[in-house]
Amino acid sequence: MPFIFSKVRFHSLHTNLWFVCLPLTLSSCGFIDYIAKPIDQQAVIQKFENKRPDSDEFKQYLAYNNYHPDFFPITHWGLDELTYCSLYFHPSLDVARAQWRLAQTSQSSAGARPLPSVSGNYGKGNNANEDISPYTYSLSIDIPIETANKRNIRIENAEHLSESAKLQIAQTAWNLRTQVATTYYELLHNQAQLNVFAKELAYRQEIVDLYQKRHDLGLASKIELSHSKLLLQVTKAELNTQQQNKVMLTTKLANNLGLPLSYVTQMTLADSPSIDAVMRIAQKNLATDVQSKALLNRLDLRIALERYAMAESKLKLEIAKQYPNITISPSYTYEFGNKVWSLGLSSLMTIINKNKFAIAEANQLREVEAAQFESLQSSVINEAHSARAKLMQTQQSLADNKRLYALQQENTNRMQNLFSAGEIDRLELTMAKLEELLSEKNLVNASFQMHSAISNLENTLQQPLNEQGIQSSTLNAANTD
Repeated sequence: MPFIFSKVRFHSLHTNLWFVCLPLTLSSCGFIDYIAKPIDQQAVIQKFENKRPDSDEFKQYLAYNNYHPDFFPITHWGLDELTYCSLYFHPSLDVARAQWRLAQTSQSSAGARPLPSVSGNYGKGNNANEDISPYTYSLSIDIPIETANKRNIRIENAEHLSESAKLQIAQTAWNLRTQVATTYYELLHNQAQLNVFAKELAYRQEIVDLYQKRHDLGLASKIELSHSKLLLQVTKAELNTQQQNKVMLTTKLANNLGLPLSYVTQMTLADSPSIDAVMRIAQKNLATDVQSKALLNRLDLRIALERYAMAESKLKLEIAKQYPNITISPSYTYEFGNKVWSLGLSSLMTIINKNKFAIAEANQLREVEAAQFESLQSSVINEAHSARAKLMQTQQSLADNKRLYALQQENTNRMQNLFSAGEIDRLELTMAKLEELLSEKNLVNASFQMHSAISNLENTLQQPLNEQGIQSSTLNAANTD
């Protein structure tokens, strides 16, 4: 842009210095001051301790996500309620959102144009040549001009970076849901095992008492009594292990929810879907094309595509840098009475190497991102088929154990009738009940394996399989506002 200066003779050093420093003075207006913001660790601790699942803010969040207010207060926490809780309270989503806002800021700065620079000089000669004036002053402005559409390429790269960071929020939300689901089913399995072991402990104790009476009457050997006591001790140890495991799983759930442990221990978990409902969910999803669903839904694939797009834009930028930027430098000089106007033009000599090394590096980076995307896509396809096969296997196992448990129940009822008729003694009846209980234990384990297989398939597809549950759109949005 042209600058026109009136023909002014500078009569004093003060006036000339003021004229040279005027642009610097004007440019200092509107500066942003630094404001210190130290981290208060005690306040962070207090913030964590004040997180409450029964707070009004969390209720408003649930209502915003179409959770019906008639369910307040929540007395039984299912997977959906726990997922909402994790999305609201867990700090990892705050980190992902902050990174997205950072990417948005980078997107704004990427479109900034290069600023002109101003320079000035002042000097005084000894007037040896009897010049009109012993003073010399100069003022020049450098105006950079970008070429080859570099600014738009930077904006394009920043947009892909921002979109990748936004997708990372949804990926973080889904990871939280996966962690919560895993711990939730582990806790339900743990509770079922505690119930089974408590029953088994009662049966084992009854068997020990019966053998003890028989041993006292000389009707049972010491070996039989010792063996029954040994099995009783094993059952007690397994029950204690499960009780300790419950504490660890509850702590793990509190960590996944981002809540203090004291509140999580007060939560009552809702029962998992019935075996028949789980098998219907499995059967329905086994009939779908899991590979296509996985390729369409996976967030990591979309993030990989954004990374590839960033590599593409980086290559375009390096190619554009073959064409040098231009700097126009108009200047005015007052030198010993002479007034000189000049217009300079400068540029880098990129034509010497044509930026070929940076272009080669960017091109190789694009090849790396392409190879990583292909590898990730192949891995997703393999995971989808593996998860489907695992679900099919656990479905068959659950069906078999369900059938065996029904047969064992029939056998226990038959033994109960025989006991009522006096044809068998109490020890035989208790043994029959124990056999039924062991069959129930196998059914509990098979049911847990089924839930794990469904959760694994959900994680592979990154889509909830239960249509009654939380919608994937809620997870993908993850409240980025």
